Amino acid sequence: QVQLVESGGGLVQAGGSLRLSCADSGRTFSMRAMGWFRQAPGKEREFVAAISWSGGSTRYADSVKGRFTITRDNAKNMVYLQMNSLKPEDTAVYYCAARRMYYTSTDLKSHEDYYWGQGTQVTVSS
Repeated sequence: QVQLVESGGGLVQAGGSLRLSCADSGRTFSMRAMGWFRQAPGKEREFVAAISWSGGSTRYADSVKGRFTITRDNAKNMVYLQMNSLKPEDTAVYYCAARRMYYTSTDLKSHEDYYWGQGTQVTVSS
Protein backbone atom coordinates (compact mmCIF):
# COMPACT_ATOMS: atom_id res chain seq x y z
CA GLN A 1 0.00 0.00 0.00
CA VAL A 2 1.40 3.39 -1.02
CA GLN A 3 0.16 6.43 0.85
CA LEU A 4 1.89 9.70 0.10
CA VAL A 5 1.52 12.76 2.30
CA GLU A 6 3.11 16.06 1.29
CA SER A 7 4.00 18.90 3.64
CA GLY A 8 6.03 22.09 3.66
CA GLY A 9 4.05 24.26 1.31
CA GLY A 10 3.17 27.84 2.08
CA LEU A 11 3.48 31.47 1.12
CA VAL A 12 6.92 32.87 0.35
CA GLN A 13 8.26 35.99 -1.31
CA ALA A 14 10.01 35.84 -4.64
CA GLY A 15 13.65 34.88 -4.16
CA GLY A 16 12.86 32.87 -1.05
CA SER A 17 13.11 29.16 -0.34
CA LEU A 18 10.87 26.31 0.73
CA ARG A 19 11.47 22.62 1.33
CA LEU A 20 8.69 20.21 0.51
CA SER A 21 8.55 16.81 2.14
CA CYS A 22 6.70 13.67 1.16
CA ALA A 23 6.22 10.73 3.48
CA ASP A 24 5.24 7.23 2.35
CA SER A 25 3.72 4.98 4.97
CA GLY A 26 4.12 1.86 2.84
CA ARG A 27 6.85 -0.78 2.87
CA THR A 28 7.97 -0.46 -0.74
CA PHE A 29 9.27 3.12 -0.78
CA SER A 30 12.90 2.16 -1.28
CA MET A 31 12.00 0.20 -4.44
CA ARG A 32 10.18 3.04 -6.19
CA ALA A 33 11.36 6.01 -8.19
CA MET A 34 9.78 9.20 -6.88
CA GLY A 35 8.82 12.48 -8.44
CA TRP A 36 7.39 15.91 -7.87
CA PHE A 37 4.82 17.45 -10.19
CA ARG A 38 2.90 20.71 -10.00
CA GLN A 39 -0.34 22.16 -11.28
CA ALA A 40 -1.07 25.86 -11.53
CA PRO A 41 -4.63 27.17 -11.86
CA GLY A 42 -5.97 26.62 -15.36
CA LYS A 43 -2.95 24.60 -16.41
CA GLU A 44 -2.16 20.93 -16.79
CA ARG A 45 -0.10 19.06 -14.24
CA GLU A 46 3.57 19.26 -15.17
CA PHE A 47 6.74 17.44 -14.25
CA VAL A 48 9.14 19.14 -11.85
CA ALA A 49 11.73 16.62 -10.68
CA ALA A 50 12.34 12.89 -10.33
CA ILE A 51 14.75 10.63 -8.50
CA SER A 52 15.49 6.97 -9.13
CA TRP A 53 14.73 4.26 -6.58
CA SER A 54 18.36 4.24 -5.41
CA GLY A 55 18.78 8.00 -5.46
CA GLY A 56 21.59 7.69 -7.95
CA SER A 57 19.82 9.50 -10.78
CA THR A 58 17.83 12.69 -10.87
CA ARG A 59 15.98 14.61 -13.56
CA TYR A 60 14.62 18.15 -13.59
CA ALA A 61 12.34 20.25 -15.72
CA ASP A 62 14.27 22.98 -17.50
CA SER A 63 12.28 25.63 -15.66
CA VAL A 64 13.65 24.54 -12.25
CA LYS A 65 17.16 23.35 -13.06
CA GLY A 66 19.73 24.98 -10.83
CA ARG A 67 17.06 26.15 -8.37
CA PHE A 68 15.36 22.97 -7.15
CA THR A 69 16.94 19.82 -5.72
CA ILE A 70 15.23 16.48 -5.18
CA THR A 71 16.60 14.07 -2.60
CA ARG A 72 15.38 10.99 -0.78
CA ASP A 73 16.02 9.17 2.47
CA ASN A 74 15.10 5.52 2.05
CA ALA A 75 15.64 4.80 5.74
CA LYS A 76 12.91 7.31 6.59
CA ASN A 77 10.62 6.70 3.59
CA MET A 78 10.92 10.38 2.69
CA VAL A 79 11.48 12.38 -0.47
CA TYR A 80 12.23 16.10 -0.44
CA LEU A 81 12.16 19.00 -2.85
CA GLN A 82 14.38 21.92 -1.89
CA MET A 83 13.20 24.98 -3.78
CA ASN A 84 15.45 28.05 -3.90
CA SER A 85 15.21 31.35 -5.76
CA LEU A 86 11.48 30.93 -6.04
CA LYS A 87 9.58 32.87 -8.67
CA PRO A 88 5.90 33.82 -8.89
CA GLU A 89 5.55 31.37 -11.78
CA ASP A 90 6.43 28.55 -9.38
CA THR A 91 3.06 29.09 -7.70
CA ALA A 92 1.12 25.84 -7.92
CA VAL A 93 -0.12 22.83 -6.04
CA TYR A 94 2.83 20.46 -5.74
CA TYR A 95 2.22 16.73 -5.85
CA CYS A 96 4.44 13.89 -4.74
CA ALA A 97 4.31 10.80 -6.95
CA ALA A 98 5.61 7.24 -6.69
CA ARG A 99 6.12 4.96 -9.68
CA ARG A 100 3.90 1.93 -9.60
CA MET A 101 6.65 -0.24 -11.08
CA TYR A 102 9.62 -1.17 -8.94
CA TYR A 103 13.26 -0.33 -9.62
CA THR A 104 12.83 2.28 -12.31
CA SER A 105 14.92 5.32 -13.04
CA THR A 106 13.77 8.85 -13.79
CA ASP A 107 12.01 8.27 -17.10
CA LEU A 108 8.66 10.00 -17.29
CA LYS A 109 5.47 8.03 -17.67
CA SER A 110 1.79 8.80 -17.94
CA HIS A 111 -0.06 9.83 -14.81
CA GLU A 112 -1.63 6.39 -14.51
CA ASP A 113 1.82 4.92 -13.86
CA TYR A 114 2.14 6.78 -10.56
CA TYR A 115 0.62 6.82 -7.10
CA TRP A 116 -0.24 10.38 -6.05
CA GLY A 117 -0.34 12.41 -2.88
CA GLN A 118 -3.03 14.98 -2.12
CA GLY A 119 -0.81 17.96 -2.93
CA THR A 120 0.49 20.98 -1.05
CA GLN A 121 0.02 24.60 -2.08
CA VAL A 122 3.05 26.76 -2.83
CA THR A 123 2.42 30.45 -3.39
CA VAL A 124 5.21 32.83 -4.38
CA SER A 125 4.43 36.51 -4.10
CA SER A 126 6.17 39.15 -6.19
